[in-house]
Amino acid sequence: MSCVLHSVVPWALVLLVCGAQGFFLPNITHLEELLRKYQQDKPHSRVRRAIPRSDREEILMLHNQLRGQVSPPASNMEYMTWDEELEKSAAAWAHECVWEHGPTSLLVSIGQNLAVHWGRYRSPGFHVQSWYDEVKDYTYPYPHECNPWCPERCSGTMCTHYTQIVWATTTKVGCAVNTCQRMNVWGDVWENAVYLVCNYSPKGNWIGEAPYRTGRPCSECPSSYGGSCKNNLCYREETYNQKPETDEMNEVETAPIPEEKHVWVQPRVIRPTKPKKVSPVNYMTQVVRCDTKMKDKCKGSTCNRYQCPAGCLHNRAKIFGTLFYESASSICRAAIHYGVLDDKGGLVDVTRNGKVPFFVKSERNGVQSVSKYKSSSSFTVSKVKVQDLDCYTTVAQLCPFEKPGTHCPRVRCPAHCKDEPSYWAPVFGTNIYADTSSICKTAVHAGVIKNESGGYVDVMPVDKKKTYVGSLRNGVQSERAPHPSLGLQTAAPCCSGFYLEEDKEERPQQSSRNKD
Repeated sequence: MSCVLHSVVPWALVLLVCGAQGFFLPNITHLEELLRKYQQDKPHSRVRRAIPRSDREEILMLHNQLRGQVSPPASNMEYMTWDEELEKSAAAWAHECVWEHGPTSLLVSIGQNLAVHWGRYRSPGFHVQSWYDEVKDYTYPYPHECNPWCPERCSGTMCTHYTQIVWATTTKVGCAVNTCQRMNVWGDVWENAVYLVCNYSPKGNWIGEAPYRTGRPCSECPSSYGGSCKNNLCYREETYNQKPETDEMNEVETAPIPEEKHVWVQPRVIRPTKPKKVSPVNYMTQVVRCDTKMKDKCKGSTCNRYQCPAGCLHNRAKIFGTLFYESASSICRAAIHYGVLDDKGGLVDVTRNGKVPFFVKSERNGVQSVSKYKSSSSFTVSKVKVQDLDCYTTVAQLCPFEKPGTHCPRVRCPAHCKDEPSYWAPVFGTNIYADTSSICKTAVHAGVIKNESGGYVDVMPVDKKKTYVGSLRNGVQSERAPHPSLGLQTAAPCCSGFYLEEDKEERPQQSSRNKD
């Protein structure tokens, strides 16, 4: 393809067209219009607006229009206004040209919708409408279905863009548009990609909540609105007067010059932090000796996985029974007797059982067990399996909790799971995590493995918890699960959880793992 310079075409566009060999641009006039709209001829070191006023008005008008027409109708849907701080934070993220939600420090307190396109011009309203159109795959949870938390029913790929738009208590929005010269979108590099970021406050999409309450429009508005209603939205007239804009205020924000360093807009609410306490670490895999008895090592704590040393075959520690072993038996010798381990030692999973009326002797694998004709507590042993995971697998998928206990395989996590977006690899909780969390990304959050190397992880499913607390650890932001302050909790528990730990078995190739 030859490059022809036309007198009316800006140099920036000429360079674009010359570099376009190998792909087709469906309508070059629309591309010119797009670049004229979102780029400046000369870079500015200081500008005010991250989006033209016309686009801002379109986005805000469409949000309120769509919020007012939800079905079933909303009784507490509040009118949405434009927020300049949210606009600035959206602009900062749009200039990063990263196709994922962020930055992590802001996602604790804001909601966020993203969209990107290239080629012919599309207005921001086009993307807002496409977010809302996820409603076709969404089933609203009525109050009688929320017991106490509401089911999430989405028959499509995603419905969270829609639910954030119609989240009743989200009252502020701020958006920004940036043209990214090169942007990686799902593994493909898009040139001159137009990136739209919309930030919302207060954030929506809380797990276990419906996006709004259904009923007669404006029948359940907060008292601060004084009963005022406009287009099916709770409305407060005096707070929505806009300041007049100057031409300078309406400039579109352009990419900063290379010497500038952008500073993220931090959340306005600064929470005081308490001094960190060093808490004892409870390890799932317990290192035991050849003569360690089950009843001595397992008293009320979570007993699941043990690391046996080598050389237990000829130890004199007794075991009682066959298949079912009495609780006074040696854990490691019972594992050899059953055939789970040999004299080299290794990992063994233990399952506690109820009382057995008697225990029968036998000789297996060079170990002689003893009979005991007295009712006593028992346990069984099993082999520990190892399984490779991706960054998205959850405990609910791998080994959901079942009473009295569940044995999960020892898992091997790949590197760089921290970089996966939260909508594909979520993390809920701290120390103990909801079973819908990504196992490997959770392991990074917990400090069990390093993001750069991955590694082996042990997982223990546990029974339900009422809540899971979010936190920022090791570069991973975990989210909270239903919180009592949101009206999501009763005496009923929330959802099954798990905790995990690093593989402590000596493996030379894993020497780079986090040992903290």
